[in-house]
Amino acid sequence: MFLKTTNSTDDCFLKILLLFLIVFNTTQAQEIHTVSLNEAVKLAKENNKKILRSQLEITLSEQNIKERKDLRLPDIELNGEYSRITNITEFKGSGFLNGKEVTKAIPEIYQVNSTFKMPIYAGNKINNAIKIANQESEIAKIKTEKTENDIELEVVANYLSIYKMMELQKIFEENIKEEKSRLKEVQSLQKHGTITKNEVIRAELQLSDRELNALTNSKNIKIALHDLKTLIQIPENEEIAIDTTSNLDEMNSLDQYDFYLEKAFANEEMRIASQELNIKKTELKLVKGNYLPTVNFFGNYGFYYPNYKFFPPNPYLYTLGQIGVEASFDISSLYKNKTKVAQANTKIEWQKMQSEIVKEEIQDQLFKEHTQYQEILEKFVVVDKALALADENYRIVKLKYLNQLVLITEMVDADNALLQAKYNKISTRLDAVLKHYELLHTAGIMPNEI
Repeated sequence: MFLKTTNSTDDCFLKILLLFLIVFNTTQAQEIHTVSLNEAVKLAKENNKKILRSQLEITLSEQNIKERKDLRLPDIELNGEYSRITNITEFKGSGFLNGKEVTKAIPEIYQVNSTFKMPIYAGNKINNAIKIANQESEIAKIKTEKTENDIELEVVANYLSIYKMMELQKIFEENIKEEKSRLKEVQSLQKHGTITKNEVIRAELQLSDRELNALTNSKNIKIALHDLKTLIQIPENEEIAIDTTSNLDEMNSLDQYDFYLEKAFANEEMRIASQELNIKKTELKLVKGNYLPTVNFFGNYGFYYPNYKFFPPNPYLYTLGQIGVEASFDISSLYKNKTKVAQANTKIEWQKMQSEIVKEEIQDQLFKEHTQYQEILEKFVVVDKALALADENYRIVKLKYLNQLVLITEMVDADNALLQAKYNKISTRLDAVLKHYELLHTAGIMPNEI
């Protein structure tokens, strides 16, 4: 009896412990990390893989500069050789392999020598190669800046999209409560015979439609939150939510178009295009360097055995060194390099045209966004007035409906109009924030902090 009681107590204790662990782990897994817009942008800039990759490209470009600078350093080689040779056989007769005469040779040959060569002048090719590497490094830095701004805008757009859907979800939930209350009223009126079954069905359909919209919207929120989590590199097992308690700046101010246009002509895309043109011009100088001679300072020194500078060879170890200047000129470059020069000039013209195309695209995009932002700001008064009218219309129609003066179809229309007006007001405010960021992004003046 005693043993049985003890086992029962132990089993009970283990079950309680297991239950506690399950509850604890569930609580930990369900912990939600609420992020503000500013925090989301900061996390993305610190952790986003595209930004980290672009920073690695800067490192690679800096290493490329060092590699090009190493071309100025001398090339130094150390060589060693050991071999055995046969005797020298000569055939001094008139016929083939006739009159054989053998001269004994020293059978072992070995040598150790070192050589170095340092460029003095190479048609300025090394300097131009270093210059191109520096220009490519500048492009890598600008691309990193552009990547950061692109990710920042993507985070803002994703965040505001979630914010908008969450506000819409609140409207749906409020509307569903209203629809449920109305359904009860309609069912009560139908029991008293004052309205038909058709109106009850219409009320049920309206409620069902709102519930489906709310369900779809809630799933879209989850998808958008997951996308945001990927952007800012929050762990997969951690849940996040956005901070809807803080007021987002509507940024009502709008500067003149020319202000943004002046800034846009110095944005990341324009600076990249400018650096690409500089590279093409430097490449032309590099190609033209093929017309010029190459001058190197060189030297060598070695130990040799035996001394085959005399014949028969002397069986002695000897040393020999040499130092001097060598010059070379590729005569074939006078006719082979013309096509390369023409090609380099064509690339310059192509890049100039590309820069003009980029400039026009930026100008068109900026004009579009400036005009759209101005339009959204002008909508503020309209949507506010529309909401006031829809609210008043809903109040009047609802009163008439309760007094059986209008059909439920008019009630549904008034309800839909009010819901749309509420959403339009919220949506317009958030659209203004996003459009302002898009305008700043195109102008290349994204804020460091939001």
